[in-house]
Amino acid sequence: MRKIRRTTAASMMLMGCILGLASGAAAADTLDGQVLGGGKPVVNSTVTLWAAGSGAPQQLGQAHTDADGRFAFTSAQAPGPDASLYLVAKGGHSTADKAAGDNPALALMTVVGAKPSAHVTINEMTTVASVWTHAQFFDGAAIKGNALGLRIAAGNVPSFVDLATGGWGGVIIDQLNGGETPTMANFASLADLLSGCVTRLTAKACDSLFDAATGPKGDTPTDTLTAAQSIARAPSYKPERLFALLGELYPIPQGKNMRQPPFKPYLNRSPSAWVLPLKFGGGGYRAGGGASFDSEGNLWTPDNFTVGWQGTDSLWQGNATKFDPNGKALSPHPTGFTGGGMEGGTFGSAIDAKDNAWFGTYGSKAIVVFDKNGKPLTPPDGLTFNGRLGLMQGVMAAPNGDIWAVGLSKSQLLHFPGADLSKGRIVCEGRKDAEPCKSLVGPFSLAIDPQDRIWVSNGFAAHVTRFPASDPSKAEKFATGWSPGGLAIDSLGNVWVTNHLGNGVGAAFDLVDDILVLKTGGNADEALTTQMFHEASSNSGSVTLLRPDGSQFTGSPFSGGGLLAPFAVAVDGDDNVWVSNLARADSPVAHLCGARTETCPPGMKTGDQISPPGGYVGGGLQRQTDLAINSAGDVWVMDNWQVTESCFLDSSKDEALSTRCGGNGVTVFFGMAKPVRTPLVGPPRAP
Repeated sequence: MRKIRRTTAASMMLMGCILGLASGAAAADTLDGQVLGGGKPVVNSTVTLWAAGSGAPQQLGQAHTDADGRFAFTSAQAPGPDASLYLVAKGGHSTADKAAGDNPALALMTVVGAKPSAHVTINEMTTVASVWTHAQFFDGAAIKGNALGLRIAAGNVPSFVDLATGGWGGVIIDQLNGGETPTMANFASLADLLSGCVTRLTAKACDSLFDAATGPKGDTPTDTLTAAQSIARAPSYKPERLFALLGELYPIPQGKNMRQPPFKPYLNRSPSAWVLPLKFGGGGYRAGGGASFDSEGNLWTPDNFTVGWQGTDSLWQGNATKFDPNGKALSPHPTGFTGGGMEGGTFGSAIDAKDNAWFGTYGSKAIVVFDKNGKPLTPPDGLTFNGRLGLMQGVMAAPNGDIWAVGLSKSQLLHFPGADLSKGRIVCEGRKDAEPCKSLVGPFSLAIDPQDRIWVSNGFAAHVTRFPASDPSKAEKFATGWSPGGLAIDSLGNVWVTNHLGNGVGAAFDLVDDILVLKTGGNADEALTTQMFHEASSNSGSVTLLRPDGSQFTGSPFSGGGLLAPFAVAVDGDDNVWVSNLARADSPVAHLCGARTETCPPGMKTGDQISPPGGYVGGGLQRQTDLAINSAGDVWVMDNWQVTESCFLDSSKDEALSTRCGGNGVTVFFGMAKPVRTPLVGPPRAP
């Protein structure tokens, strides 16, 4: 039975009101817990309870651990209504530590959020989980930030760790993660590295950790908490140093086969980056296309498939999926949200001012809209404009409340003033129609810049189109690489464009343009996807950066090992850039230095890869379509393809794999991007 400290009735009532203790906790319980280091109690550690908000954190209480490493709070101040609570344990002595005296480098933490349970543990694993999820909110040892972002980050901690026991959380060990990705081993190895210092496993354990965790700016950590922060902020900076230290701290004992660190599994090879991505599924998710966050941080995506369908002829029959900010599916499984013409979602996805979700489709060739609860707002067949629409692709919400959309196969531009379904119209259609459609060649995605100009990528050309939102007839063209797809605009008005096929496949592209688009009309995207897979084997993709006037940025187009067949692009709150890849089965995510180089690691210039040379991997990543950034700085990536052959070939040729065309989840990289306000309307803004 755990040890419970009791206080006066007044203090207990105060703590119950302030901390929102779980309804199942006994009325006489206080907020208590235990600090562990290396699995053993930490004695005489100072534990401080803080409330994080938009300003400096508020200290609510302080306690000291006893001989069992336990603590309890007897008084506290009231936090603000949006506060996120966290505990920091500093100093003390782990009973696993053979050195004498307190350890000044010992600093551990646990973020418990707005409603903590009655008992919490603070150890190395809770520290790793709390630091990686809150990486964008640290100011020294303090946590502060926007209310939604803090709430999301705190809600992500239990995915990694059980706050009551300090053991494994539910998501990191589930069937989509667990043995399917290296995240468990990355996580446990990080905890082991901190533990080496916490328990002073060797005389130089702490100094060695601080040296190996020193970031690109040269700031050397001074305790285990700042060491964890330093690693989380620059996960791809010399990762081999920490891996080497793991072997030094925990050598394989004589006559044994395995190391004996306190946390397992541990890594057997150096990671390319110390990242901790997790994968989430359910809610009918299968091959998600576009990705959009609503005002509450929920993610919406239209699916190419629904669960259980075989490939080939049923490729474009998917519905819509919604996840809460912490990866819990909110749409019904296995179908997702249905109705309103939803059939075969694509890259087109946007959220309007009322939190309604707008999608483009291929199967029904329609625009489909759901309200925030998943109720369809469009007719049973969707908005088809009397059957005039072709394969619908990009959808965008403008700052003035308008919705714009483009159609790939018929080069169409649609406009819905004020997001009013009854006022929607086809602005133009086909390359023989008026501008801007004369300039549109398989329009793919669109975005609006600070000057209220709309930019459109053209999947079957080598240019983007720009026109004023107030007068689409005044269209201009600007050169890019081949098959520009994803398009995003930073806060300075620069335009980032992913070139699916890079810069040197003109002959192959002309074949796609002339034969597939103009003659068959219905299989263009499928053929382009096949071509992208082929070109990806030679790492031929690239990213173009255009200045607001349309001129090429110095060094553009950018290419490299992390840009295999770049599909989508997103800009974070630092104006740095994230790129997905629809390439190989082990496609990476690339992170590029943006136009504001002062926010990049020292010495980097615009277009350089912040991520490892091969991009960020792990988390069950598959061939990807869209990616999006939320108010906590999490990067959500849509896994779109698994076994490519089952998508395009007769499924009878491999019955066992015939349902594995579509990607089976979303992969989330936590706290790695500067947060942005959601829903994304125009260039990124601070939350």
